[in-house]
Amino acid sequence: MQPVHLDLRGRRVLVAGGGPLAAASARELAGAGADVLVVAAALCEELREQHARGRVRWRAGTAAEADLVGAWLVHAATGDAREDAAVAALAERHRLWCVHPGDPATGSAAAPAVVRRDDVVLSVGAGADTGRTRALAAALGHHVDSGGAPLRRHRRGRGRVVLVGGGPGEPELLTLRGRRRLAEADVVVVDRLAPTGVLAELDPDVQVVDVGKAAGNHPVPQEEINRVLVDAALAGRTVVRLKGGDPYVLGRGGEEVLACREAGVEVEVVPGVTSAFAVPAAAGIPVTHRGAARCVTVLSGHEDLDEDDLHALASLDGTLVVLMGVTALERLAAALLAAGKDPATPVAVVQDGWSPRQRTTTATLADVADVARAAGVRAPAVVVVGEVVEALRGPVG
Repeated sequence: MQPVHLDLRGRRVLVAGGGPLAAASARELAGAGADVLVVAAALCEELREQHARGRVRWRAGTAAEADLVGAWLVHAATGDAREDAAVAALAERHRLWCVHPGDPATGSAAAPAVVRRDDVVLSVGAGADTGRTRALAAALGHHVDSGGAPLRRHRRGRGRVVLVGGGPGEPELLTLRGRRRLAEADVVVVDRLAPTGVLAELDPDVQVVDVGKAAGNHPVPQEEINRVLVDAALAGRTVVRLKGGDPYVLGRGGEEVLACREAGVEVEVVPGVTSAFAVPAAAGIPVTHRGAARCVTVLSGHEDLDEDDLHALASLDGTLVVLMGVTALERLAAALLAAGKDPATPVAVVQDGWSPRQRTTTATLADVADVARAAGVRAPAVVVVGEVVEALRGPVG
């Protein structure tokens, strides 16, 4: 058996049969861009849906000589051995390859199990044992998704930028798509709070650019980060911007996307597990909980709020989560109290969430600034204000 990948885009493929076998064949072929003609007396539900959506054409009846005119490939998928043999004989006379999905060993061609990831296509064949074939394909797909396969391009093409949300810093909370994009990277531009443990998995020649920011210390301004991303992509390199949390949740991902678009650079965003929800969860705090809070507001501690904003937050019957809020904790607590927030409102400050150094400091809104100061709380930390702090534990303060 000689494996070959066929470019079926716009090319006619005949599928004989109207049942589940034919539906599976038609689905794969249509997904590959083929012009699929289904010939069957009747169609199963899936094929009827494919036909209604215009993904396949249908002729009622049995396969005949005329159906093979202009075809490049045939799938004999009626489920009836005699009918399939008759279709195969027609294909043989027309010198067309014929696939038997129901009995792969008898066809002049075999359709492998296929793993598709962007421009990477893996085909797996294990003879007539279709269960073994599918199991192998699933294992290979997981290997690719987990970033274990060598996915970097060896020939430079058009560069691109991928913003990857790395979650709260724990590598196991990085998504499979994020790991796969890292395996494709030529350049990784990384934040201080990103899951830096995964960098050890990169090829030695992958360039790692550290643009980490700490409270009050921004050695690489945002405009320079944007320039690094754009310049590397314009040089034909695949650039991954590995960020902590989620790029679009107080992560300035929108600014980086706009910078790439303005420069004509292809850009993709891979969402991440936001620290606003993941870090409280690590401390056993649900940001919403029946009877305690049914909405949540995420706020940057770097923002200066006007009086109307503060009154709205103080009257909110829900949870307030503050990112980058340690240095602003005293100011924010005082402002919420002045706006009418109940001084007894529970507050938790979760420091170094999802790391071995994680610790949680709890207090009431009235005394949280003093308690945090006495406990030596430092960034990075997430501040949670609301009744959810007590939802799964006893009262604080």
